[in-house]
Amino acid sequence: MADLHPTLASDLTVEAPRQSFDSENESDTQLRKSARRRVALVEGSTPHMSSETRGVLRRRLRIAAVLLFIGFASFFLYSTVRWKMSDHLQADYRWVFFSQIAVITLLGLSAWKLCAKCDLSMTKLRIGEAIVFGAPALFFTVLTYHKLTYCAMLDEGHAHIASTPAAWMLLIFCYAIFIPNNWRRAAAVIGPLALTPMVVMAVAYFTCPALSALLQSDDFDDLPVEQAMLLALSAMVAIVGVHTINALRHEAFVAKQLGQYRLKRLLGSGGMGEVYLAEHQMMKRPCAVKVIRPEKAGDPQVLARFEREVRATAKLSHWNSIDIYDYGRTPDGTFYYVMEFLPGHNLGELVREHGPLPASRILYLMRQVCDALAEAHSHGLVHRDIKPANIYCAYRGGVFDVAKLLDFGLAKPLTDANDSGLTQEGSITGSPLFMSPEQAGSEEVDGRSDIYSLGAVMYFMATGKAPFEYASPLKVMIAHASEDPEPPRYLNGDIPAELEEVILRSLEKRPGDRYQTVAELREALDRVPVDSEWTARMAADWWNNYGCPQRKAMAEEAVEMAAV
Repeated sequence: MADLHPTLASDLTVEAPRQSFDSENESDTQLRKSARRRVALVEGSTPHMSSETRGVLRRRLRIAAVLLFIGFASFFLYSTVRWKMSDHLQADYRWVFFSQIAVITLLGLSAWKLCAKCDLSMTKLRIGEAIVFGAPALFFTVLTYHKLTYCAMLDEGHAHIASTPAAWMLLIFCYAIFIPNNWRRAAAVIGPLALTPMVVMAVAYFTCPALSALLQSDDFDDLPVEQAMLLALSAMVAIVGVHTINALRHEAFVAKQLGQYRLKRLLGSGGMGEVYLAEHQMMKRPCAVKVIRPEKAGDPQVLARFEREVRATAKLSHWNSIDIYDYGRTPDGTFYYVMEFLPGHNLGELVREHGPLPASRILYLMRQVCDALAEAHSHGLVHRDIKPANIYCAYRGGVFDVAKLLDFGLAKPLTDANDSGLTQEGSITGSPLFMSPEQAGSEEVDGRSDIYSLGAVMYFMATGKAPFEYASPLKVMIAHASEDPEPPRYLNGDIPAELEEVILRSLEKRPGDRYQTVAELREALDRVPVDSEWTARMAADWWNNYGCPQRKAMAEEAVEMAAV
């Protein structure tokens, strides 16, 4: 899976293998295989509590296996150092010694299997649960019998008999804490765990005269009753605790239902909110939900602006604009909006992974972006945050390299280290690496500001660098207002001179010196000569040839996503 850009805009993209298509010929089959390898839409798992339980069970079982493995291994090493190996191999202790080795081995193998990135069904997880807790229970059974019979014959060992329930109580509470259950199933497991040491004591009482005599003495005649009450109380507390934890988990699960949308996984977060992978309850359609918390927005007017802009953006219908399906507020004031879930990579990822793009591909993508932006400008929407992370190359309708323009001035999240940590929230909106001089000066902006940002993005696509790259955000903003960028052809001689002219004119400091409309920019891009035009077929070949290296990582991530 491609790395997710930490900004909220790029958090809208996740890849996972898609269900196979029917193909009509070998060429189409190859194209579709490429789509499945490199850009594919997540098919969400069913939004039921059982699916939630499976994910929780695997994580908790893995933790329990690792902790029990560490505990048993530590006590084994301690006892090995304290006593000689000949003492361990004595007939009285031999079964305990080899049982401990077997338990450590089983716990280690279970922890390794649960940590491996492979899909495990609920049945396999329940088998793993039986091994992780059953093996220690069997060992404690052997150890309890040995402890009762052996220590009863030693004067200094009588005190150890009183501590017999400790190990069982540890196992009981470990099970109650880590394993998600309803109280009935928990009682079916915890009850036998609490009863077993008393059964072992009864067996030892009738088979070991020394223990029988000890328990009949005045000092120890109340010990069986005390231990039975202690274990019963522990079992009761553990079962009630399981019921409480399960109820809270169910409440948290229900809280993840946002209207008709089931929130399945947090994809990313920013200064204003979070983005979740979600699924519509009725249509079973995966989507991306951006949630903006009122406490993070700080000002009710900010939420009102978000709502107004979402309503305006939802009117956009161009193929190359992100589709907004829904928006609303929850009773606690949380604002959210729902967008299409895009399969693809943003321009920043493509350039970072594969270097500057060829001129023909830059033109192919930027023409689409211009078309989308032209519609937005016609509706009075100024994007204000055009950057590589907000432009995606997607696989849509059987076509590769479909450009998608995201986040029409909806939120201004912090960017990541690749953007020098420059995106700020407040009066200055946008990403400083790609913002216009008028944005840097907190002036009123119009569509020509977006044209400047498009020029900065084209500069990045052609050279692999932003026009101005300084460690300080302030220096970057000053450079946008006062410095001339290095001509792109100095950094990449393969760029046509005509494309360089388009980029530099778009980056003019004064808005009046730039292209005045996106339509003018689009016409200028159409006039740039290239040796061969980039086509959908060339895009398909590119994805097929360069999409393979991360195929294994994508498949592993898809399995993990499906288990959520």
